[in-house]
Amino acid sequence: MWKLLVSIGGSVLLGFLVIGLGLYAWFLSSGPDLEIWHKVRLESDFTAARSDDISSIAGYLKLEDRLFDELDTRIRSHLDHQDLTLFNRFNAGSLSDPDVWSTNWNRSFDLGPRQPAGAALLLHGLTDSPYSLRAIGEHLAGRGLRVVGLRLPGHGTAPSGLLTFEVEDMQAAVRMAMLDLRAELAEGQPIYMVGYSNGAALAVDYSLALLEGEEFPGPAGLILLSPAIGVSPLAIVGLLRTGISSLPGFGRAAWQTIEPEFDPFKYSSFSFHAAGETRRLTSKVARRVARLARGSQIESFPRTLAFLSTVDSTVRAEAVVDVLLEHLAPEGHELVLFDTNRLAAAQSLLVSDPGPLTGRILAMPARPFALSVITNASPQTLDVVEFRSEPKSAQQQSRAIGLEWPPGIFSLSHVALGFAPDDPLYGYDAAKTQRHVQLGRVEARGETGVLRVPGWLLLRQRSNPFFPYVLDRIDGFLGQTGGS
Repeated sequence: MWKLLVSIGGSVLLGFLVIGLGLYAWFLSSGPDLEIWHKVRLESDFTAARSDDISSIAGYLKLEDRLFDELDTRIRSHLDHQDLTLFNRFNAGSLSDPDVWSTNWNRSFDLGPRQPAGAALLLHGLTDSPYSLRAIGEHLAGRGLRVVGLRLPGHGTAPSGLLTFEVEDMQAAVRMAMLDLRAELAEGQPIYMVGYSNGAALAVDYSLALLEGEEFPGPAGLILLSPAIGVSPLAIVGLLRTGISSLPGFGRAAWQTIEPEFDPFKYSSFSFHAAGETRRLTSKVARRVARLARGSQIESFPRTLAFLSTVDSTVRAEAVVDVLLEHLAPEGHELVLFDTNRLAAAQSLLVSDPGPLTGRILAMPARPFALSVITNASPQTLDVVEFRSEPKSAQQQSRAIGLEWPPGIFSLSHVALGFAPDDPLYGYDAAKTQRHVQLGRVEARGETGVLRVPGWLLLRQRSNPFFPYVLDRIDGFLGQTGGS
């Protein structure tokens, strides 16, 4: 009798399992169709395996030329009729075509005087392109630095690049660029690393590797914007999806989002493989910090200036403190926190108050880094001030910075920090033009569920009304660390 019941129970469980797996498989294969730019994998990108042959920025740029030729011949020249839309970045002459710009900022760029006073290596974020640090790069070049905005492997071309790149490819590209910059500079001239999001994690990882004994040129300082020091543990779930996507008919399972590619300098689609690689990188950073913190090597970590929005839906903001900053020596490091708009009228619209994060950091009894909080002077005004406290101190000094919250903006975001209000692509105060798309000026209204583009993409703040303050703080940091 019991054997019969067990047999029946096992059969029922097996049936539910089969049905469940079938439903899950259907779910993975459902959703928007993959386009040619999701499927065609380009072969001319830099990889770690090419490090022996590509050992200079000039060689990297030559390979990049081949890569963009391949993009044109294998993807842009093979679009279907329905892909020839006004907002498709791969459609030649469209408003989203990067080639309608005077410079295609998807490519690596090299700016600055012939006889620089130093150099800066700029590392963009995941799904981004060198455009994300263009404005800061131009500012640094104006200060006499040679500025290289490095297009990282897998980026700037087609979203299919997010299916194949590895952390090691990006690390190898960073090492190549730092070696080449050092060779071109005079002895004693500084090199700075400027990283945004995933690029910030690469800069931190590079600096930690030097403390563990790797012999590469050391940076004079790190400038980090929205650093991806910690990401959601759910990123590991993507490993299952990535594996299933290799099965015939399940290619869509590799993608966390499949969106129209309307941004000329950033992918809208996102793969689980890319999320997994970022998870690998941030985990490596955390392990390295933990090892070095047990000894004295961490005290030699380069001076760091980090900028962070207290609300960040892409990375875990608190990880910048918990994983990295609180373990550094109390000398020369600073975190700049951009608070939400504290105007009393706006507070009732917020889901939650990020204030506890700022309060926790201020209350750290032995906080080894300086802290600057950019927030409203009072709940009755849009004017903002800087509240600054020194390392190991909760005492704050207030300073007006001559800026205010623009009407209708309730917070910054992960993607906003590095862009000025008049940024020609993402700025809300940009001059009108018909030559290219202006995402910061988009005001789409209509019924819900009609647009293919998710509403949150249109709502998200894309530029920083306090960008002049960011540049001022960078200038001060350069002066403190030997820059011009």
